[in-house]
Amino acid sequence: MSEFTNKKDERVKQLLQFAQKMMTSEDKARLVQANENLIRQIFPSEVIALFDCLVLEHPKQNYSQLKKATNKMLHLFHKPLLAYPAIQPPKNSFLYWLAQSNQAMENRLKTMKIAIKSLNKTPTDQEVRKQLLEQLKQLQQFDKHYQIKENVLFPSLEKHWPDFHCVQLMWSYHDDIRQQMKDLKQVLSASELNLQQMNKLVGDLFFNLLAIRFREEHILFPQILETIPEKTIQSLLEDSREIGFPFVVPAYDSTDSDVVFSNDLHVNLGTGQVSAKQIQLIFNHLPVDITFVDEHDTVRFFSTPKKRIFPRTKAIIGRKVHHCHPPESVHVVEEIVSEFKAGKQDQASFWINFKDEKILIQYFALRDELGEYKGVIEVTQEIGAIRELKGEKRLLDWSAE
Repeated sequence: MSEFTNKKDERVKQLLQFAQKMMTSEDKARLVQANENLIRQIFPSEVIALFDCLVLEHPKQNYSQLKKATNKMLHLFHKPLLAYPAIQPPKNSFLYWLAQSNQAMENRLKTMKIAIKSLNKTPTDQEVRKQLLEQLKQLQQFDKHYQIKENVLFPSLEKHWPDFHCVQLMWSYHDDIRQQMKDLKQVLSASELNLQQMNKLVGDLFFNLLAIRFREEHILFPQILETIPEKTIQSLLEDSREIGFPFVVPAYDSTDSDVVFSNDLHVNLGTGQVSAKQIQLIFNHLPVDITFVDEHDTVRFFSTPKKRIFPRTKAIIGRKVHHCHPPESVHVVEEIVSEFKAGKQDQASFWINFKDEKILIQYFALRDELGEYKGVIEVTQEIGAIRELKGEKRLLDWSAE
């Protein structure tokens, strides 16, 4: 076994040297030719190990150069990865349903191509443009596929793989796709259609969607099936229930997963005593999303209000907070936490437009009676209705209408 591991490590070192040269060499054709045997024998596990190394040595907030290079390398790896005798996900398993939603996504792209072709022939056809906008709106539901990966699958990979950092690169591609969908919607909604811009966005969007599908099904899934216990993989299906798969409906386990309280002991909070059940009810009825990260940067709790703004799953419990954010923005979160720990700041506030809503996101440092840092809570709230308040509405003006 050790001999095999050493050979694999040596190949990964060679692949890393090849990848680094590919990012700087002006004679890439000659470089590819010199490494033809290395490329021809590539395995999914080696791609994951290679990309893990590349991510660790690259600045998180700027992946543009890295993504261009990895796109070229994955193009070279395409044939050997396609020929790799991968284990197929069992029917009705977690990975099976991810693959099914991928197929449904590709079917929608084929339908969209018809409208795109028609619009290129007749750019002034408002009916076709409206049709394409509606198809794009439906396609945007595919974001749930990426949310499941980011909030359910990736946390599990962090626990089982030493070389899990490669998923940060995949998350960055997810964000590219999200932005491309938004940009395409804006172009299609404009009073005058910019056909050249539309075609560029469509090309980039389709390429990224299909490229990520290939990387999932020919790199990520085979390695998961070879390295992670089947029972663990299957448990992720239930964890994905809250988000829900796009375009497909799995047969979830009907087991009741509600919290069970073994007793009704009360907790003295200083200003009153409440039971564990009452604490849960209080958190889950506040009109905000709350996530608690302890002083060791580990996620310990999140509330489950009736309407969540951003997805959360139980898979994030025990996860390091810097793994819960996209690579391009994680450095900001790390900076905020660092400022909190140093006692330089106690809160940070941001507000964004998200799905036609105005969202306020606030971070609050938690400190004990001695002023020692004990963690941070993230509080997220939809404030559109609050911003529109005018005048007064007093308690006596209340009615149950």
